[in-house]
Amino acid sequence: MNDAAWLDATASADLVRRGEVSPAELVDAAIARIEATNPRLDAVLRDRFDAARAEAAGTLPDGPFRGVPLLLKDIGCHVAGEETAYGLAPLQAARVRWHRDSFLAAAFRAAGFVVLGRTNVPELGTTATTEPAANAPARNPWDPTRSTGGSSGGSAAAVAAGMVPVAHAGDGGGSIRIPAGACGLVGLKPTRARVSQGPTVGEGWAGASIDGVVTRSARDTAAVLDLIGRPMPGDPYAAPPLPRPLCEEVGTPVGRLRVGLLETVADERRLDAPECRAAVAAAGRLLEELGCAVEPAAPDAFSEDAFARHFDATVAADTARMLSDMERVLGREITDDELEPRNRSYRAAGDRMTAPEYLAARAWLGSWSRRMAAFWTPADEGGRGFDLLVTPTAGGPPPELGWFTAAGAREEGRRIGAFMPYTAQLNVTGQPAVSLPLATTDDGLPVGVQLVAAVGREDLLVRVAAALEEAAPWAGRRPAVSA
Repeated sequence: MNDAAWLDATASADLVRRGEVSPAELVDAAIARIEATNPRLDAVLRDRFDAARAEAAGTLPDGPFRGVPLLLKDIGCHVAGEETAYGLAPLQAARVRWHRDSFLAAAFRAAGFVVLGRTNVPELGTTATTEPAANAPARNPWDPTRSTGGSSGGSAAAVAAGMVPVAHAGDGGGSIRIPAGACGLVGLKPTRARVSQGPTVGEGWAGASIDGVVTRSARDTAAVLDLIGRPMPGDPYAAPPLPRPLCEEVGTPVGRLRVGLLETVADERRLDAPECRAAVAAAGRLLEELGCAVEPAAPDAFSEDAFARHFDATVAADTARMLSDMERVLGREITDDELEPRNRSYRAAGDRMTAPEYLAARAWLGSWSRRMAAFWTPADEGGRGFDLLVTPTAGGPPPELGWFTAAGAREEGRRIGAFMPYTAQLNVTGQPAVSLPLATTDDGLPVGVQLVAAVGREDLLVRVAAALEEAAPWAGRRPAVSA
């Protein structure tokens, strides 16, 4: 069972189907790996090992991932009778238990997954690192002095270290892709509304937030999204239907795609690490070898300075609303000194914002999204006719723990923006985007490359991701701290 640490979820489920291992054996082995490895990484915050063992020994749903261990991020994906604390100290101290399952939690259960616990997150998920004041920081298994990225950093660290083959993640501005890039994983942000946030949430962050998973293989990402990517009745809108199951895209020829490479420019407001530029160039060469037509190109609107201001306005409004909801759950006010400075500022800005100001920000983002969409619009419809955009996942390799906040609260926001200049745009447009572990620095840190497709085209991303995984395999890499 030691070998199971590096099997992906698809291979693990196949062992169970063939009767070579039992769900209980898979779960016990994963628990042993977490107990041995987590003290060095602080990736898993709370376990439910006893409940997981009981579930694995009982009658599990006969889904495609029957018996496969899973970890849930400590934001969203509520499980009835269990805690989800959002990295928020008051909620964690009160040990609030949610009264009903989310639609996503039920989908994971129906697929046969066995949940082992909750993973570390930053407070309210509003930053690009996982260093909450309420808990120890999550540590990157490739170098425990480095950040895991955020906000799904605990999930990414756990999968990268071999604790489990797959973990739940969520993305409002890059929170699936940035940790995947920092920890050497596959992280796909689905098209807006592909994965329902019901029943309690219609949309989060003005439609920017979405759930998904981090995995070690393209085929796992495809197979899990096939199972969780379905609407719940009453959702405010739905993603375009996929032409066929995503798992059928794995192994399909890529075809003659038109690909644009984002040429980054050094800018004091944005990190521009040479390792990230080199990773994009290398990905372009691989895509050419696969038959794609590759050229330097990007949407004209991608780096518009006004984008961040309007996006931050929607985040501030949603943060204020979320904290108000949590105060009702707690039955008391959450004071400023119980919040990290970043979220204190977001709440203050959200409380000051008028309804017309909020709607004006959304209207600007709507108009900007149409300018972005022209890049992927076919030429015969007046667009530029690209199939894919390739960018770095982040502005640099994973920084040292403490770097984001080392220069004070005012500088923290600038550093967050500098580190993540390539991801939040796709949350606002609603497009699918995937980070792939295609490169490393000279000292072995992962460097992610992001691929972006048009709305509804996860099929294209999976097809290309699987081809790149075959052309430049990453499965054999092992971090310094691992199970």
